[in-house]
Amino acid sequence: MSDAVRRVNSGGPWEEAIGYSRAVELPNGLVLVAGCTSIVNGVIDAGTPYEQTVNAFQVAFDALKTLGLGPEHVVRTRMYVTHARDTDEVGRAHKELFDAVRPAASMIIVSGFIDPSLVVEVEVEAYRSDSGASSA
Repeated sequence: MSDAVRRVNSGGPWEEAIGYSRAVELPNGLVLVAGCTSIVNGVIDAGTPYEQTVNAFQVAFDALKTLGLGPEHVVRTRMYVTHARDTDEVGRAHKELFDAVRPAASMIIVSGFIDPSLVVEVEVEAYRSDSGASSA
């Protein structure tokens, strides 16, 4: 097993400016994915709450894929939503993406995000049971 922490950068607009990694894999197999929003090709895709949720989770999935993991490895999600009225649509997207996996999940109402056109941000934690062995 390697003792190295692995970091993934996606080229998102705030990673360099703020100084963070899209995902960090710890030697014990835990993978933490930073908050993801609905950014497609570097531009905010301000679609419906459902669409923003799907897009945000896709950003997280892309980071996991870089580490050789997929949605089936997700053990926890957090959804930050700016309006309670959007929770049904955000929840519907989460169910479609994770119904077979059933990670621990939280949905939290927040006052806003770095860009006001964003209505949802997600975080993902995944686990590699064969920690240290990577196909990436």
